[in-house]
Amino acid sequence: MKRMILGRSGLEVTEFCLGTMTWGSAQNDEADAHAQLDRALDRGINFLDTAEMYPVNPVRAETVGRTEAYIGSWVAKSGRRGDYVIATKMSGYNERFVRPGQPVTAATLRQGLEGSLRRLNTDWIDLYQLHWPNRGSFQFRQNWAYDPSGQNPEAERAAMAEIMEVLKDLVAEGKIRAFGLSNESTWGTMSWLAAAEATGGPPVVTLQNEYSLLCRHYDTDLAEMSHNEGVTLLAYSPLATGFLSEKYLSGAVPEGSRMELAPDLYGRVNDRSRAALAAYADIADRHGLSLPQMALAWTRTRPFPVIPIFGATTLEQLDMAIGAAELTLSQEVLDEIAAAHKAHPMPY
Repeated sequence: MKRMILGRSGLEVTEFCLGTMTWGSAQNDEADAHAQLDRALDRGINFLDTAEMYPVNPVRAETVGRTEAYIGSWVAKSGRRGDYVIATKMSGYNERFVRPGQPVTAATLRQGLEGSLRRLNTDWIDLYQLHWPNRGSFQFRQNWAYDPSGQNPEAERAAMAEIMEVLKDLVAEGKIRAFGLSNESTWGTMSWLAAAEATGGPPVVTLQNEYSLLCRHYDTDLAEMSHNEGVTLLAYSPLATGFLSEKYLSGAVPEGSRMELAPDLYGRVNDRSRAALAAYADIADRHGLSLPQMALAWTRTRPFPVIPIFGATTLEQLDMAIGAAELTLSQEVLDEIAAAHKAHPMPY
């Protein structure tokens, strides 16, 4: 498994990242989580991503924190904390079950971090991320009616400066090694970078946004920012929460699948996305490729730094995803993918 450096952090991670958001839901119990952690290490993965609000599908008050706790129990059982670079995320306004109604502040930041450290059974977090901006985000299909006109940029910058002072302290205390964002914009990321420079706090080294063959909002100004500022994209939902996994091509909804739990895959399924799915499936089929492996391998061909975060509910799915790291797409395939994107530019 090839490795790369996260942004300008010095943290060396594998080019694929193990996602954990189903661990602790009806889809994956603690034994499943531990088996995936073991298998991923055996296959060369050293990077995993989680969040204090996980598991999802759905998020529930009684399960918040369970995913981190499963990772923590594996750490205690295996003694292999140092084998993984662990990334986790702190919730803000948008999560009604984690500090309800509270934004990310200097005070809640330390509170959130201490909770994650305790559940993960670790003394440090390698990459600590803010799950979404206090001011809101255009991710999760909110781009169609996004309205930033009510934002107060000076207040936002002041809050960032206060939070950055705490982040600087946490780095000095050895509790976090690097800082990242999630569901952010170009303006937000550049503002955080400016706050880091002004305060001496940790710079933004990663941005975790949705990115896949079907969701390419990142391809313009965010891509330019990533390249010029040394910010690695951690691409969540690189298989469009399973829509690019081939199991829905026939129109069937397998028992226990994500679509059974959420029929429109949280706004991702419509006539446009079905047409795009068919186009990409045709490319994979004609070239003798697995569609999900093609989709994962494609993210690693982009002209800016990208690491796909893959999730799995079975070891077979996990092995399939990791196998994509060995796939090199031909220029012919890449050209056909580019043509399909032009024909189906914004499915959702």
